[in-house]
Amino acid sequence: MNGAPEPAARILPFTEGIAGALVDGRGRVAAWTPEARKLLDRTAAEVVGRPVRALLADPAAWGELVRRNARGAREGEAVLRSGRGEDVPVVFQTFGLGEAGSGPDTGAGAGPESGAAAGGDAPEGGGPGCFVLIAPARLAAGWFQDHAFIRELFLQDRVGLAVLDPELRLLRTNTHLLPYSGVPSDLRARRLSDFLWPEDAAAVEEKLRRVLTTGLPLVQAEELLRTLDDPGGGVTIAISAFRLQDPSGRVLGVTALFTDVTETRRAAERLALLHRATARVGGSLSVTDTARELADALVPGLGDLAVVELADTVALGEEPVPDAEGRLLLRRTAVAGGPGNGRGPHRWAPAPEVVLVAVDEGETAPADGHPVRMTAPLRARGTLLGRLTVGRRAALGRYAEADRDLLREVADRAALALDNARRFTREHRAAVGLQRSMLPPTQTETPAVTTSGVYLPAETRTGVGGDWFDVIPLSSARVALVVGDVVGHGLAATATMGRLRTAVRTLADLDLEPDELLAHLDDLVTQLLAEPEETGEEDEDARDDPEGDDRGESWRLRHPSSPTGATCAYAVYDPVTRRCAVASAGHPPPAVAGPDGSVAYLRVDPGPPLGVGGLPFETTEVELAPGSVLAFYTDGLIEGADGDLDAGMAELTARLGRPGAVELPLRELGREIVAGRPADGLADDVTLLLARTREVPAEATATWQVEADPAAVGAVREAAAAQLRAWGLEELVFTTELVLSELVTNAIRYAGGPVEARLIRAGRLICEVSDPSATHPRMRRARLTDEGGRGLFLVAQLTTRWGSRYSRTGKTIWGEQELPSPGAG
Repeated sequence: MNGAPEPAARILPFTEGIAGALVDGRGRVAAWTPEARKLLDRTAAEVVGRPVRALLADPAAWGELVRRNARGAREGEAVLRSGRGEDVPVVFQTFGLGEAGSGPDTGAGAGPESGAAAGGDAPEGGGPGCFVLIAPARLAAGWFQDHAFIRELFLQDRVGLAVLDPELRLLRTNTHLLPYSGVPSDLRARRLSDFLWPEDAAAVEEKLRRVLTTGLPLVQAEELLRTLDDPGGGVTIAISAFRLQDPSGRVLGVTALFTDVTETRRAAERLALLHRATARVGGSLSVTDTARELADALVPGLGDLAVVELADTVALGEEPVPDAEGRLLLRRTAVAGGPGNGRGPHRWAPAPEVVLVAVDEGETAPADGHPVRMTAPLRARGTLLGRLTVGRRAALGRYAEADRDLLREVADRAALALDNARRFTREHRAAVGLQRSMLPPTQTETPAVTTSGVYLPAETRTGVGGDWFDVIPLSSARVALVVGDVVGHGLAATATMGRLRTAVRTLADLDLEPDELLAHLDDLVTQLLAEPEETGEEDEDARDDPEGDDRGESWRLRHPSSPTGATCAYAVYDPVTRRCAVASAGHPPPAVAGPDGSVAYLRVDPGPPLGVGGLPFETTEVELAPGSVLAFYTDGLIEGADGDLDAGMAELTARLGRPGAVELPLRELGREIVAGRPADGLADDVTLLLARTREVPAEATATWQVEADPAAVGAVREAAAAQLRAWGLEELVFTTELVLSELVTNAIRYAGGPVEARLIRAGRLICEVSDPSATHPRMRRARLTDEGGRGLFLVAQLTTRWGSRYSRTGKTIWGEQELPSPGAG
């Protein structure tokens, strides 16, 4: 060998701690190594020349050692006595010292066996002797354990074991390093890149190189390994590694353990996919969105293509009904995966595709380019809703039975979510339909205002809310504008809304002031809240359903808790005076956009919400310029995700104040105001009522003050007839004279003075007579022999509508007549 020899510890590290002694043919110590001195704490001077048996803790054991050696045993165990008088258990091995060229000496002169059987000293010239290696028993036990461990580690077939040099070349492996197709049988001096995919080999080598550099062990790092000959789906390997170095610190290489955790990993991935899919499909109450979430949840975890096919009626909220041959028409509802762009799954909108399947059919034809598939039915509560199909390329391998079990479990859970979404859709459509049927037309035209309403129902688990708006024609060309919001959601809120809207219309027909109307409405809501809830009724669907426990969520969707109150804003606009009176029961104030582009909120002092009771309501009056736009709304329009109403009101102001906004058609303006809000997923109903004010010009009205004298009735008739002729309404002169005569005469007879008569031409001809009395007029049918009692009956016959209203100064009786059609007569 060239150069200075390496230290012994580097060449034979296992000799560290071993003592040696030379024993002559007479059984005496002939030489004593420094390691022997350390082991027994005896110097060479103390030992050399003495019999070996004198070193034993029990000299009597010498005979047995001699006999065993004579039978061929060259190693054994013994207990020596140290120079300190301590027992030192050791193991030893003897090596005979034969003469040169004579070969190994196994005769009597080869060592202690040449001595007397009784244990005496060996005779002179008994043989060449032997060399004895001695090690502490504790150290030897560790060697034996290490050797057994390493031997078994290289022989076992559950864990792959490899020793690599500092250049990461394989030095030694067990026979089951990677028992997969494409791994060479002889791996010595090979690199991982010789048989693994370059990116897979590079990933492993990068980790092993870090272990070599830092000395930090690697524990259970998972990597996907694919061979060059058989890429397929590969296997998932857990790699643990630690650095190898000799006692002097020189790095010798790295040892790596490879454990196949493919099935464990796949089981964990299947469980995670099941949880992920369950969470995703349960987050929406839309059938279409649930189907899309289901398809997305399965790609790429279970395949690179997922298709959800549902019966058409499911998306409409109805139960699928097979045809006469027991087949169901399925339509492709959601697709995930397919041709990718290198950045994950890609969804496309496929052309509508329908297929007829038998109700008990569970398989489907392979999808194009995806020959490996399986299919699971989407069945909930005994009803087939559709089917779920996943597929992947043949190169990724066939599906295992565990994969099919997973798909069936996902399909079962998804089917329940789809059925819940279907039920919600059915009930939501019913609630929205009921809600819309209770609302007025979205656009109305009256002599007082032009209106346009917008209603966007909420998309919550408990259903739509109880928002409503209304436009109510009143007497004398006036109009009432109403917007309200019932607390809560669902059919109960919708039903309460319907009762309140009916009540408002009934109270509005009495021509009450806004604050008085809200006071009566508050009493009604208080009575509704005091009504006991029905608790003994059993849900018919739940009673008939054997899986009633699973339908608790659907039952709760159909039976939400009753509303606990409502808010309402009520306004009356008079186009003759251009005055608008507004009162609020806990409702946000309406906004007014003037013709000049200015926007302001009316300074309405809101009272408590309806149902609280005990506090009065106040009316605010303002004068509006013709062409002003009033905006009534519910809090769903102005309340953001963070609940900030001020920001929402500021946004409404900005949209109303945009240049040119007030001149837009009201329908277009309404759509612009609610733009940006999602078409679905609203947390609360959004309701908006826009009203553009009109004016009845002064020349379209005529007013006369009448003295409390029956003789003055004739003058009123003549003045009214002249006014009608001036308006071109000669056809209405006769009936109007009769109506005014009866109303003025009754006012003078029963109320005294002063009396005021007024004609208004605003879409219809309106006749009014006001007096200071609060006596309620009642129409009765006069008998043939009665001289009076026919006045109001005659008024009712001559007018299309009549009535009375009260004010703080008295009452007004009015009647309306239709204007003659243009060109008639």
